[in-house]
Amino acid sequence: MTATIAPSRILDAVRVIEGAADGGRLAVAFSGGVDSTAVLALAIQSLGVERVVAVTADSPSLPRADLDEARALAERLGVEWVKVETSEMEDERYVANDANRCFYCKGELFRVVAARKSGLGVSAVATGAIADDLSDDRPGERAGREVGVATPLQDTGWTKEDVRAFLRAEGLPNAEKPQAACLASRIPHGTAVTVEALASVERAEAALRRRGYGLVRVRHLGSTARVEFDAQGWALLEGDGERAAVAAELATAGFGDVAFSRYGRP
Repeated sequence: MTATIAPSRILDAVRVIEGAADGGRLAVAFSGGVDSTAVLALAIQSLGVERVVAVTADSPSLPRADLDEARALAERLGVEWVKVETSEMEDERYVANDANRCFYCKGELFRVVAARKSGLGVSAVATGAIADDLSDDRPGERAGREVGVATPLQDTGWTKEDVRAFLRAEGLPNAEKPQAACLASRIPHGTAVTVEALASVERAEAALRRRGYGLVRVRHLGSTARVEFDAQGWALLEGDGERAAVAAELATAGFGDVAFSRYGRP
């Protein structure tokens, strides 16, 4: 049986969105992932499309395919879409890639949006943080709390299951989109984030998706790539000559050695 979301939960989130906008226009930090899509759709329903703008942060850590998907989804929803260039690569703290990398990244996004608030005509910013996130240390969310961004889904107890149920009910195409993190998450903490490393990961993952792999992560370990596959991808990997073919694909992205693992395992 397909899960559904309680109407009361939708109403609760709408009230938070309306309160955050406070009669003005709302900017939604929009990655094109399921959580930010839910906030965007709810904001459009509650405020009207003219009072909402989808803002996507663009930097070397965002795959071009994700940028294109965000733009296309915003167009489908009929909402204004704005791409803002962020400069976290100029922040030596971000580049150093310690456990607070996401804090510096999100802080840069919120700084850029704040600087453009008057130009965009917005009075508040909302993100797609959900209740599930409360069980983890999320430096990026901490950055948002420090500047007062709205988190309507988290505030009203939405889980990932709620988000997907809502998107299915709305007929949105990304309801089953796998959870994704930025390309910088593929680089181990303590290893500097570079444009070259991010580009290598993006090329490698794009090549694997072209081969039919869905949820796949390429961890950048210098000249070695540790590739993590979900169960479906792991089964595909067992095909004749497939491991050698994958290794050849990754060699073109700059990785001389490849280690294979199941997703979420060492």
